[in-house]
Amino acid sequence: MDDKARITELLQPYLNDGQFYIVDVQVVGRQGGRIKVTILVDSDAGITIDECADISRRLGLQMDESNFFGESAFTLEVSSPGVDYPLLFPRQYVRNLGRNLLVTLTNGTVYKGQLESIDDTSIVLVIEPEKKSKSKKKKEVSLSIEAPAVGPTPIPFEQIKKANVEVSFK
Repeated sequence: MDDKARITELLQPYLNDGQFYIVDVQVVGRQGGRIKVTILVDSDAGITIDECADISRRLGLQMDESNFFGESAFTLEVSSPGVDYPLLFPRQYVRNLGRNLLVTLTNGTVYKGQLESIDDTSIVLVIEPEKKSKSKKKKEVSLSIEAPAVGPTPIPFEQIKKANVEVSFK
């Protein structure tokens, strides 16, 4: 079992029976030097700094007591994924209903729109029409390029390569 899997296993008792979920576990610096363990945890209602600190304290103590990395020193960081971190799980989309997303599909198509709904297999993104210059409109008409999707567009999870919340300061 690799470090990531072992840490994920150790984390289970601190997730409050599914209240929190693991978004990512990273271990860097294993080949010499100080080891850095970064754990991203979230919940459907969000996670507080105090909850992250509590998980960090308890997990760090357990890792110290079990000599997780042998005699190697390590740094443990437990936090929530930032707003710029991609959405990886359906649970994360639910918290972002009504927000604007930038979604890249596995075929390279990029959609930008407001997250309208979510179910077990897909999301529905309300895609706004792209604002185009006159020269671009003429070029598309002359080349008869297919118009991009506009309005409510269902997108299956298996077609999503990456999805990020678009931060707006309006």
